[in-house]
Amino acid sequence: MGFGDLKTPAGLKVLNDFLADKSYIEGYVPSQADIAVFDALSGAPPANLCHALRWYNHIKSYQKEKGSLPGVKKPLGQYGPAGVEDTTAAAPAAADEDDDDIDLFGSDEEEDEETTRIKEERLAAYNAKKSKKPALIAKSSILLDVKPWDDETDMAKLEECVRSIQLDGLVWGQSKLLPVGYGIKKLQIACVVEDDKVGTDQLEELITAFEDFVQSMDVAAFNKI
Repeated sequence: MGFGDLKTPAGLKVLNDFLADKSYIEGYVPSQADIAVFDALSGAPPANLCHALRWYNHIKSYQKEKGSLPGVKKPLGQYGPAGVEDTTAAAPAAADEDDDDIDLFGSDEEEDEETTRIKEERLAAYNAKKSKKPALIAKSSILLDVKPWDDETDMAKLEECVRSIQLDGLVWGQSKLLPVGYGIKKLQIACVVEDDKVGTDQLEELITAFEDFVQSMDVAAFNKI
């Protein structure tokens, strides 16, 4: 990958063709990829390379805040179209000798990495804080009537079977036996369910599956919490 030599007309033409259907070197927002390529140019592309010039002027407007742009700078050979080798000459070392005490390129890179690290830490902290906020969970209080086959049904065993049903979002509550007639009693049992996880149809299917004990199940009361 690469653009050839970005300091030559041929390299600029490769850049122009690359940007013909793109706004940025990578992705959909300005990033360190754009800064890396921008810094490799000697100046603005000529007017006949309209795509490269449009991109250059746009990225130039971010120079004051380039350190805060996302991503990490990579070698030029990791950007651009496939099949083109980067041959852009590095800036001569003598260019930095005017000020031996200041390493502009090194400090920029360090600042970019530090800014990226801080942004990532803040984003992680925000996401962690957001994930701790309890989500509003819709719940319902349900009162069920579970009827046995006859007066010889073991009601203690019937209730044990009902309470053996364990589901995510289901909490069993108090229960009592109520007379139905002819010596037969029904089990009335309360439960609280999370609406998104447990429904009355599901409960009925599971409870009536104990067919040796259960004749039927009805919803006696249903209230949103």
